[in-house]
Amino acid sequence: MSVTQATGRESAHRAAPSCLDRFEEYLRSRRGLSEGTVRGYLADLRTYRDFLAVPDLTAGEVTVAHARRWLAAGTRNGLAKSTIARRRASIRAYSDWLARTGEAPSGIGRIPAPSLPSRLPAVLHVEAAATLLNTARADYDETQAPEELRLWACLELMYGTGARIAEIAAIDVDDLDLSGRFVLLHGKGSKDRVVPLGAPAASALQTWLTAGRPTMASAGRGTTSHALFLGTRGGRWGVRQIRESVHRACINAEITDISPHALRHSAATHLIEGGADLRSVQELLGHSSIATTQRYTHVSVERLKSIYRQAHPRA
Repeated sequence: MSVTQATGRESAHRAAPSCLDRFEEYLRSRRGLSEGTVRGYLADLRTYRDFLAVPDLTAGEVTVAHARRWLAAGTRNGLAKSTIARRRASIRAYSDWLARTGEAPSGIGRIPAPSLPSRLPAVLHVEAAATLLNTARADYDETQAPEELRLWACLELMYGTGARIAEIAAIDVDDLDLSGRFVLLHGKGSKDRVVPLGAPAASALQTWLTAGRPTMASAGRGTTSHALFLGTRGGRWGVRQIRESVHRACINAEITDISPHALRHSAATHLIEGGADLRSVQELLGHSSIATTQRYTHVSVERLKSIYRQAHPRA
């Protein structure tokens, strides 16, 4: 064999994608998985690979014994139970893929999952939510920059629909129907849903579209964005910027500082407290399981018990 041939074969060998690389390609081409899920799987599997100190994750490295050692090490290092559960899901998904591609005769099967604590989501009281929205509206002045109007419209939309922050960022202008008062949301797992808009949200959005968005769109330097909410340079307003704006709005309104997801929790809890049935709230929020929606009934019951303990003389 000549030196050139040997070098060519070595280069081809080095260029061959690893099992983990092929799994990443599979995940990114598969519909139904969010980008966050893909990143989480890959981060966990790279940690697993480093734990085993191997160059690649072939079938020989993905065994029940190895996986349990890895998960046990994470527990000893003080990782949260939710992190251990996510790692377990990552290694099982990878094992199932190895079996489907013929790399392994079968998956590693069931690995006992850690029990997760039942935590109730943080929510605002109705009065605090009203204070947040009313303060955002009062801050809007037609003589000022459109950032205040954008924030007001965004908060009304988030609370009015219970949408996830990523869903808010992904909305395009064409997804809105203000005359019919509904919005198309692009949910997790490529699942779209149509959600009604309340009158306050529709009013704030109409004002944003006519008095705020054109100003920011003109800063796009020739680029055209179809995004509903724009940044100062005319591009799509990002998730991180929305999150920071919500925190600033809470500080400005002098209420408990909450995350955008807590605003979603608040909307769901207030719907149930107002008499909405679980199935309707499930559809509105885009939950795949009714069990996820049932958490908000627990929030309502806990709040009722707190009021009872404070007010009833025989509590």
